[in-house]
Amino acid sequence: MTGLPDAHDAGAWLHGRSFSKTSPPGSATAVLDGRMRFTGWSPEAEELFGLRADDVLGRSADAVLAAAGTGADAPLAGDRDTTRLLGARVVRRGDGRSLEVMLSLTPLAHGDGAFGWILMAAGAEQAHWEAVGRSVLAGLDRESPVHLVVYDTGARLRWINAAVEKQFGVPLREAAGRFVKDLLPQGRVLGHDDRKVSGVEEIVERVVRTGTPVADVRYRSATRLDPHRERVWSCSYFRLQDEEGRPIGVCEASLDITDRYVARQRLALLSRASGSIGRTLDIQRTAGDLAELVVPDFADAAVVDVFEPVLSGQEPPRGGTRSPLRRAARRPCADASDATASDTLDALRLRCLAEAGPVADPAAGAVAVPLTARGALLGVVALVRSWPRSPFEPEEILLAEELVSRTAVCVDNARRYTREHATALMLQRDLLPRALPEPPGLEIAHRYLPAAGPAGVGGDWYDVIPLSGARVGMVVGDVAGHGMGAAATMGRVRTTVAALAALDLAPDELLARLDDLVARTDTTLPSGATEAEDQALGVTCLYAIYDPVSRHCVMARAGHLPPVLVTPDGHAELVDLPAGPPLGLGGLPFESADIELPEAAMLALYTDGLVESRETDIDRGVRSLCAALSGPGHDPLEKTCDGVIGRLLPQAPEDDAALLLLRVHALAENLVATWDIPLDAGEVARARSLARDRLTAWGVDEAASFVVELVVSELVTNALRYGGAPVTLRLIRERGLIVEVSDGGHTSPHLRRAAMEDEGGRGLFLVAQLTRRWGTRYTPTGKIIWTEVSLTPVPLTEALADGLFAL
Repeated sequence: MTGLPDAHDAGAWLHGRSFSKTSPPGSATAVLDGRMRFTGWSPEAEELFGLRADDVLGRSADAVLAAAGTGADAPLAGDRDTTRLLGARVVRRGDGRSLEVMLSLTPLAHGDGAFGWILMAAGAEQAHWEAVGRSVLAGLDRESPVHLVVYDTGARLRWINAAVEKQFGVPLREAAGRFVKDLLPQGRVLGHDDRKVSGVEEIVERVVRTGTPVADVRYRSATRLDPHRERVWSCSYFRLQDEEGRPIGVCEASLDITDRYVARQRLALLSRASGSIGRTLDIQRTAGDLAELVVPDFADAAVVDVFEPVLSGQEPPRGGTRSPLRRAARRPCADASDATASDTLDALRLRCLAEAGPVADPAAGAVAVPLTARGALLGVVALVRSWPRSPFEPEEILLAEELVSRTAVCVDNARRYTREHATALMLQRDLLPRALPEPPGLEIAHRYLPAAGPAGVGGDWYDVIPLSGARVGMVVGDVAGHGMGAAATMGRVRTTVAALAALDLAPDELLARLDDLVARTDTTLPSGATEAEDQALGVTCLYAIYDPVSRHCVMARAGHLPPVLVTPDGHAELVDLPAGPPLGLGGLPFESADIELPEAAMLALYTDGLVESRETDIDRGVRSLCAALSGPGHDPLEKTCDGVIGRLLPQAPEDDAALLLLRVHALAENLVATWDIPLDAGEVARARSLARDRLTAWGVDEAASFVVELVVSELVTNALRYGGAPVTLRLIRERGLIVEVSDGGHTSPHLRRAAMEDEGGRGLFLVAQLTRRWGTRYTPTGKIIWTEVSLTPVPLTEALADGLFAL
């Protein structure tokens, strides 16, 4: 019995209440000598049996227990070498109530070497639950699939159950006293509560300090038994404390959730892919979206290579392996930066392109997937994993194919957009005037900014059209929609405006005819077509005519924004101009406004892309434009243009934007001569004389002066003969010479060839041969026949060769 407690000391412990603290909770303890007589009786025994120590000490156990029981129980006896479980007995408490107890005997040695016993007694129910508790603890230790770890307050491992030993291949004797990071150097905490933590030690320290449990922390690591495949556990932590509530450690309970975690990760990856890949119609940004999506959750590095023609919007090459690849995106983790440039990866990409299917290299931890859309090979995507992450499994390769397939469709859409955008931009720039004319009385500056967003090129345009009589037509318009259709429609409408302007129509009449043509197009659309298919419907347009002789500007608009007028003192305001309906509605009137512009005033014609965006409403944008144009001074228009664009469009516009600035000047009075001609045939000679004298004053040479006299003679003769009062002759000295004869008639002359025997009919034909241009324009009071005579006139010998003076 060496090493067992002495029976005399055991009795002293019981009487001093010290032994009870070492007894199991809810149990009672007594000490028996070798003759089975009580020598010690604990307070717990008094409470359990209802008998005081004075009533029990010195009496035999059989007498005390049998006298209180049924009398049918076997006498107490025990083996001197082992603890004996006596089982359940029904005894009678001191108050007369029956009590079922569980009894056990443990051998002791007396001081003189005699034999003794410790009797343990507990209520049967309490003993049952204690047995259950012991069974649960044993099950958690040896049988539970839940991983259990106990840490001390310093985050060192003190105990692990069999499940941990089995999966990690680490026995308790090796784990005890060590940190997790020493046993699993590649393990890492994935995060908790949206914050990163450095490791398990930080979590244990927090739980010890706060006492607040932490649940569902994801921990990833390879294990000693499976070093080539990482697993994921969901871990929860709670504090352990003693009877006084002082912390003594932390318990960790965890479950292997690798399969569930991977499945959720794949679903989450696919879900994020639908919202993150292809957000723009830019090939490189789309490739970058894929790389950003998969690194680091799915792979440690990603490389996206695209065939060179695809990047520029061209069709993917046939036999793509011969076409050079260009890097569209590359996103490595720090540990995988070298892997993305390895020869192994290059060989893997070439195999992938040659086989047109996914190719994996488990040893390198890499997989290459072809970037294929609509049956065309666009490039290749390579994904790399570094140790200790496991190589790509077949299910993960299928996931990579799905992600790359979605990316390929977006890349192909971006390629098509790039091609169409470039074509539309080229078409629009070809249709827009490459260089505007520089008519007299006008300074001109202009800017056009195509849309930078996914909407593509729009249909904004502007133009400056020289007209008869030194006048200038100015137009700005906006076609609804974007892309090739808008650009083509813009070219069609712009050409129509130029053709109508050549007829010298007033602004309101020009818009009315243009509206009729657009509306007529609507009625001739093919069967089944809709209005939306003709982008000319809904076009806005503003047309103005400036006369530098009178400084009057007549303008009308079809649903377009009104121009901004800036006076010489720097005050900017919108011109009060009737709006008019957009083109294509048909049958609605347009109104013109006639304003006199001060010398050196500035007009700003623009489209809504300059003043309107998702962040700025149109009224606020117009106010900003007026503010940008306001202020004293006469800066060059080019500088003013740059200032307006920089202030209103500091970034690329969401919609096309056009700006046309014009500073007006009046022709000098000494460059214009006007005479009223009475209705008398004799006034023709006077008209020639007046013209000749003025040409001499202007320094025009005799040859040009002769042509002008001839033109004046013919036009004045026709006006007096076929027109009506008032007849006016006007000469304008502008680059060349402009001759205008107006009368009150509304009949337009027409050109014809006279027969050899005809005595007349050659005058207008002669005028047409000797002048650069000629034509007719109508006024509210009649018409004007105008001609433009070059200062280097056609030699008369050429006129004779044409038979003008045939005998």
